[in-house]
Amino acid sequence: MITNSKDNIEIRPLYDLESGTWTYLALDKESKQSVLIDPVLERFDRDLALLQELGYTLSTTIDTHMHADHITSAGVFREKTNSESFASKHSGATCASKFLNDGDLFNIGNLKFRVIHTPGHTPCSISLLLNGKYLFSGDALFVRGCGRTDFQGGSADDLYKSITEKLFTLPDDTIVLPGHDYKGFLSTTIGEEKKWNPRIAGKSLIEFKEIMDNLNLPEPKKIHEAVPANRACGKVS
Repeated sequence: MITNSKDNIEIRPLYDLESGTWTYLALDKESKQSVLIDPVLERFDRDLALLQELGYTLSTTIDTHMHADHITSAGVFREKTNSESFASKHSGATCASKFLNDGDLFNIGNLKFRVIHTPGHTPCSISLLLNGKYLFSGDALFVRGCGRTDFQGGSADDLYKSITEKLFTLPDDTIVLPGHDYKGFLSTTIGEEKKWNPRIAGKSLIEFKEIMDNLNLPEPKKIHEAVPANRACGKVS
């Protein structure tokens, strides 16, 4: 849990063990409004119960991209809580309440977001900078890693540019909250990743592409189910 008493906000990380997904609940302690980032359908009951226990109203859910390893609960939350659902304008999720563009700014109480288009893992991937201090990096940047680029229109060239020309230009003390972790990490900083990330720190584009081309990762188990469902805000046909 991250508490920022100056901004009167709080961030609650929520984990899905099956997919290795971090969902983040951002809370404005003054207005009692909240935002849920990258929610997982199978964890809907857990997340809704937490909101009710804490006494917060869900304003919106935001998906950082069209996930291949889990289905979003954005649509269920919209039905059950009257919340909105935001997605990238490149996502193909025609059901979203609002489509986000690179550089968009929006506030929900004391939660002040800036949208950063960070393609590479997928063409629609976005990262979200909260109050200029906390970066929800989705599947662009992980703790000592990054998202894969070998399916869903992924591009190592684009991801390299997204990380080095956009994310790595943020202040070194920016706290990075990744969309996934498989090694037991919760957060990192931009400064740490610029120095220690084995895939990209000090690497040329050619070196980065060679690393990404040789990961040899298995296909996500839910890719054929998850991608079309996520374009429908989590509706499973």
